[in-house]
Amino acid sequence: MSRLVFAGTPEFAREALLALAAAGHEILAVFTQPDRPSGRGMKLAASPVKETALAAGIPVFQPRSLRLDGKYPDDAAAAQQALAALEPDVMVVAAYGLILPQWVLDLPRHGCLNVHASLLPRWRGAAPIQRAIEAGDATSGVTIMQMDAGLDTGSMVTRAECAIAADETGASLHDRLASLGARTIVQVLSQLDAGAVLPIRPQPADGVCYAAKLMKSEAALDFSQPAKVLARRIRAFDPFPGASLMLPGLDQPVKVWAALALPPDSGALQPGAVLRVASDGIDVATADGVLRLLVLQKAGGKRQPVDAFVRGWNPQD
Repeated sequence: MSRLVFAGTPEFAREALLALAAAGHEILAVFTQPDRPSGRGMKLAASPVKETALAAGIPVFQPRSLRLDGKYPDDAAAAQQALAALEPDVMVVAAYGLILPQWVLDLPRHGCLNVHASLLPRWRGAAPIQRAIEAGDATSGVTIMQMDAGLDTGSMVTRAECAIAADETGASLHDRLASLGARTIVQVLSQLDAGAVLPIRPQPADGVCYAAKLMKSEAALDFSQPAKVLARRIRAFDPFPGASLMLPGLDQPVKVWAALALPPDSGALQPGAVLRVASDGIDVATADGVLRLLVLQKAGGKRQPVDAFVRGWNPQD
């Protein structure tokens, strides 16, 4: 079994950590992001990976940076000393959130293997799961990659595909890819343990695209876009950053968690105009087609099916 160091932070990474531990690998230490303020009280909270590591008695390191010439050189130097002392066979990285400088990439005997939530080279970058749904991709998957100094540019070890369902959300695809990534990295390490030479191959030059980080400013729905595009964005941005719009009679934006794209009724429609309010949906005009809102949430409230929402909303107020 491999002697490994694991680097990751969110729930996606926690699934891989649990799978590696269950497979019997010796996890020497975990690197994860520093605790962040969270919740209404903005108290410092541990990452899912840290919580899992502490529960399993695995040493945890939380450097603010790994760059020896960066803003936190003392953190980086301490991390370098700790990693060198551990002498890992490999480092497994999944959604860590810190850039790995060359000294980290070179330190493990078998380098650093990354679990990335897309079929590289498509959707390099921070938000591959959501951007795939937003773009209308039919498939997604995970890539196990031998990391280099670039942004998700390393050579591929293997890829595993899965279909994107018609009703897929960012949350549901996240969970499926987290499970798929966990299984796939365990399979790769079993090959490594068996002495096999990993089938590493460069990423193709064609098909490269980048998954920009999700921003809160993207939540507002732009009805100058087609209904089918907006419906995909609503699914992709569940749970973060969500999708929102202003409705008549309300002084704060309303979140939309589910919607259906419909063809236009007839004639020219003013994008953003509310065309119909009924128990089966609120219809809003777009540049191409009609967006029927199905699940909504008022500020400070809970998600509601549209029939419950309309009972508590008077557009004439």
